[in-house]
Amino acid sequence: MKKAVILINDTTYAFNLRGAIIEKLIQEGFEVVVVGQLLKHQDKLKDMGARLIGVETGRHGTNPFSDLQLMLTYKKILKAENPNVVLTYNIKPNVYGGIACQRLRIPYLPNVTGLGTPVENPGKLQKLTIQLYKMGIAGGACVFFQNNDNRKFFEQHNMLKSEARTRVLPGSGVDLANHSVLPWFENEKVHFLFAARVMKEKGIDLFLAAARKFASENVVFDVCGACDDENYREILNNEKCVTYHGEQNDMIPFYRECSCFLYPSYYPEGMSNVLLEAAASGRPVIAADRAGCRETLDDGVTGFLVPIQDEEALVNAVERFMQMTMEQRKAMGLAGRQKMEREFDRKIVVKAYLDEIQEILRG
Repeated sequence: MKKAVILINDTTYAFNLRGAIIEKLIQEGFEVVVVGQLLKHQDKLKDMGARLIGVETGRHGTNPFSDLQLMLTYKKILKAENPNVVLTYNIKPNVYGGIACQRLRIPYLPNVTGLGTPVENPGKLQKLTIQLYKMGIAGGACVFFQNNDNRKFFEQHNMLKSEARTRVLPGSGVDLANHSVLPWFENEKVHFLFAARVMKEKGIDLFLAAARKFASENVVFDVCGACDDENYREILNNEKCVTYHGEQNDMIPFYRECSCFLYPSYYPEGMSNVLLEAAASGRPVIAADRAGCRETLDDGVTGFLVPIQDEEALVNAVERFMQMTMEQRKAMGLAGRQKMEREFDRKIVVKAYLDEIQEILRG
């Protein structure tokens, strides 16, 4: 039986963003083993037919001894499993899983899911991370990127071998069946929604600035997401101009209620999944003009792009949206849905993986 091992940060990410690939591989006759931290959705992954192996990646840690141990753990697991192909996601699985695959001569497909702060910000940590990433993806059969800017960064920093094959995917894609066009609330209230990990780089301060300027009886600002910094939890709970809902397992009720998804993030991500989901739900979006966000919208058609960390531009975009009629907002939302159908259907991502895996199996 053909076998695919997936090295990933955790089971939550595996189910939410890679479930379609796991399901398709199982349908194609593969035994699928998911290796990562055992968090949410374990039962759902098992119900699909996947086998789980718990490994703590220490995703935010920078201890070289722990990282060496992670690489040895991957090597031990892969030697025992002896898969036909390995799929790696997230920084540490890409780096240490990639090195383990090279040493065992197992074909693997790394996916660069975003540069991350250590890679994007110049300094000693950037130099170290670039070298590690270079080692990790050196033997990849094909290196997947989620936006062109990330691929250019790797090329400019000589992180790819001259013969390396690369493909740019539409992020993780969006599940169009689970995120269908939602009906609008026919009332006068305008709802702006922010959903992400609540942290400075995701643009929460800019969102709050807009909320403080416009929040009123008819304009609502909602925030969903876990707080990395407890100071933000206190700010949000005490802030009268926003309603903080905490971390949510099901975002669909919030997409349904929102008029516009407001996401001024300048975090170095591969492709913003929340922007894809909001647009697939038929909602206009306002986002920062940076890689991983700008690709998800057509400025003035499906939403508005604003310069990075530009509070005045964001406030102007919010005001511009508020001046639109309900029909204009609906048309903008439907244009966003059509863009998702054309360019970001998760089936595109699944097909790209199957094509590359078939190429590996053919030798």
